[in-house]
Amino acid sequence: MTGTHYCNEPNLFLINMSSTGIIFNIQRFSVNDGPGIRTTVFMKGCPLGCRWCHNPESRSFGIEKISGQAVGKEYLIDELLEEIEKDRIFYDESGGGVTFSGGEPLSQPEFLKGIIKKCKNAGIHCAIDTAGYAKKEIFKELIGITDLFLYDIKLIDPVQHLKYTDVSNHEILENLDYLVKNKVKIIVRLPLIPEITAIDKNIEQIRDFLKKYKKTPEINLLPYHRIAENKYIKYGFKYMMINKKELDNAEIKHFQEIFINSGFNVNIEGN
Repeated sequence: MTGTHYCNEPNLFLINMSSTGIIFNIQRFSVNDGPGIRTTVFMKGCPLGCRWCHNPESRSFGIEKISGQAVGKEYLIDELLEEIEKDRIFYDESGGGVTFSGGEPLSQPEFLKGIIKKCKNAGIHCAIDTAGYAKKEIFKELIGITDLFLYDIKLIDPVQHLKYTDVSNHEILENLDYLVKNKVKIIVRLPLIPEITAIDKNIEQIRDFLKKYKKTPEINLLPYHRIAENKYIKYGFKYMMINKKELDNAEIKHFQEIFINSGFNVNIEGN
């Protein structure tokens, strides 16, 4: 395969100058992945193992067959740009653009950098939806060409973060500090997972962590939903959230108020 390749250790990235990337979905007319109407490009591969992952088919770094179905397709940069350009009229009318998601798009750094440069040259707004678990050098190469980072923060407690995502949050929090220091446009996204992230202690810890910044970032709350359960059944994966119920509106509003009372601008995704 000619795409970017990775070693087995989740925190080590083998970066090459590949002009190809592996994409497992291109979702058009997205309205929750940044401003305006957007095309969301889902890139294959993620070093995290979040128990609530909504895209379990994204975890592996290569093209694969799962339950007899091909997952992932290799694209040249110009081929992907052509797909993104098909929705330009919607970007222009709505102030939208393209969002690179996953999986973890930073796991294909050279391809990501290449396609963003092409999009910027074409006048297309670019956002990256990331969990932040990557080498700082990757962020250094992207901050000058990326319009917006949608940055996930899940858990502050390092033991709990490792337990539920399989990786440390040390680099994730350090990289957020780096982006804020460099005055990059950021929206912090908080997945509200019942009994895991959606507990007062964790939400208050996240609030306190973000309060240290002179300009508090905008926050989007992402309530847990069971839509992904069908994917686990379809692909034969074990569903780790089988006994978790979706939060009701009162519970979601409660967590929103924790931030609002400290002066944050907080939106609930899907509302």
